[in-house]
Amino acid sequence: MMLINGVQIDETFAEAFNMRGTRVIITAQNLKWAYHAANAMTGFATSVIGCGVEAGIERELNIEETPDGRPGLSILMFAMGSKVLMQQLETRMGQCILTCPTAAAFAGIESEDRINLGKNLRFFGDGYQTSKLFSNANGMSKRYWRIPVMDGEFLCEETTGMVRAIGGGNFLILATSQPAALAAAEAAIEAMKQIPNVIMPFPGGVVRSGSKVGSKYKTMFASTNDAFCPTLKGATNTELSPEIESVMEIVIDGLNFEDIAEAMRVGIQAICDLGEASGVKRISAGNYGGKLGPHHFKLHEIMGKSST
Repeated sequence: MMLINGVQIDETFAEAFNMRGTRVIITAQNLKWAYHAANAMTGFATSVIGCGVEAGIERELNIEETPDGRPGLSILMFAMGSKVLMQQLETRMGQCILTCPTAAAFAGIESEDRINLGKNLRFFGDGYQTSKLFSNANGMSKRYWRIPVMDGEFLCEETTGMVRAIGGGNFLILATSQPAALAAAEAAIEAMKQIPNVIMPFPGGVVRSGSKVGSKYKTMFASTNDAFCPTLKGATNTELSPEIESVMEIVIDGLNFEDIAEAMRVGIQAICDLGEASGVKRISAGNYGGKLGPHHFKLHEIMGKSST
């Protein structure tokens, strides 16, 4: 058994799957409007089960980090396939960034695979759009589009990179009450936000409706994770001991295995630092016997072999 500051870490793994991902840099006159654009673009993007894409704000950027020297944010978007990701990115760019006062958008990741940012969005300019092609010392070129809009111009890079990514890293927080589980989740999220290349796409980074693969209803391919539902202890093959009254899950999407594992580590450690007195009894994870995905995040390996 592994115990960290009195909190039990289950000997299990989080099972994650392959995705395609991209990063977009959004800038604006100030952070307020950059957040308005980014929040709109990453809205309704919690799970590919119902949203098609999973997206979130990665971090704030200072003026030295943005292409146009203005305050900005980086956002990450993930989908199960390149076609869906490209479609979702173009739709959200047109409805959420083009429409937002003072906002601009730029490539946030470089790769051989390129997907459209402003390439098709330029047609909104109705023939009045203009472009500029820049080449760097390495011979690489980038095209930017300037689209006339009513507050001036919308500046957008033509494409951004698309890379292979991972979705579905996760861990479960088992606590004696709902307030205890949520407080622990909040502490974990604050620590995990410091890790680059990852997002926690659910509301506030936390999901209460963890799911299992399959359902007794033929039209459902995912349904409530009854083994971790406190109100079903007497009606199902429960994973919960009598004192557990609330379970919260944190799901992580990332550009690589290592950063997802590190996000899990710092999040779990932040919870364990609260101690057993916080009401948290166990940390577990969602796995499906290897049926869901090839990436296995083993909790004991992530947290270290020795217990304290």
